[in-house]
Order: sequence, then C-alpha cells, then structure tokens
Amino acid sequence: MKIFGFAGWSGSGKTTLIEQLIPLFVKRGLKVSLIKHAHHSFDVDHPGKDSYRHREAGCSEVVVVSEKRWAIMHELRGEPEPSLEEQIERVSPCDLLLVEGHKRHPLPKLEVWRRENGKPLLHPEDEHIVAIATDTALETKLQQFDLDDHDGIGNFILNYNGFR
Repeated sequence: MKIFGFAGWSGSGKTTLIEQLIPLFVKRGLKVSLIKHAHHSFDVDHPGKDSYRHREAGCSEVVVVSEKRWAIMHELRGEPEPSLEEQIERVSPCDLLLVEGHKRHPLPKLEVWRRENGKPLLHPEDEHIVAIATDTALETKLQQFDLDDHDGIGNFILNYNGFR
C-alpha cells in the first residue's frame, strides 16, 4: 500500500482537489482509500437513530451494516486520538491510501496553497512536501501545479508512488 498526503491550511482546497483526483486513480484500476483528519468534533450519526442511542447509552463501538456499506463508530471517551500509524493499521488493504490533514506528519505530501488565505507556506519548513498545487506562481525548487491541473497532479502522484 502506497501512502500519499495532502497538506494545507483550512480553505486551501484540499478536499475539492482530492475529490477530483480519486476518479482519475480509480479509472486507472487502483483501489483508493482515504484518511481525513478533522480538527473539530464531528459526528456521522444522528440523534434518534438506533446507533446514536446505543453510543449515547455507553457503547465503545457501534458497527452499522447494510448491503451497501458498513461503518464503525468508535467513541474515544477520554482516550487519546489514535496516531496516524494506528489509523493506517485499521484501513483495509488498498493500492493507494490518501491522507488529508496530518500536515506535520512525516509522509510524502502535496501542499495545497492559496494566496487569498493569507497563510504562510508549509514548505520549505516541511521537508516531506514533494510538490505544490497553487493558484499563483511561487519561488520554489519543488514542482508546481495549478490547482485545476488535475491530470498533471494525478500523474505526478502516480509516478511518485511508482504506478504506471
């Protein structure tokens, strides 16, 4: 399993870019999975649903299964957030695992940067950034892509990870 990350400040367009890249990878026959780090509380369950009620009653994990998909909801209940390595261990085997967030983690990643955000570049402080997708030309030795160059970015990621 190859692992490749996307780093950038909130509002830079990471999710939108990844959403455009996944179909390109799948079209090439790759099984793709994703780990997304959320910096805030989130819930995939809804009040009133049986699974929500079971979690609220105290279950550590609730598994919901249907003929189309399944999900595990795990309540940390004060335990620390699992490390990226622990999260990766839980992912089913795939060809390419994309990681959105975890911008300080030492894995190869593409920085997604927009001038209008007014945030500093993560590169060159992060030596694990291998390329940049941006809305403006930057002074850097790294390969740069326009944010809308989905084919170019996708091909770079595939080549970087030895797919061809």
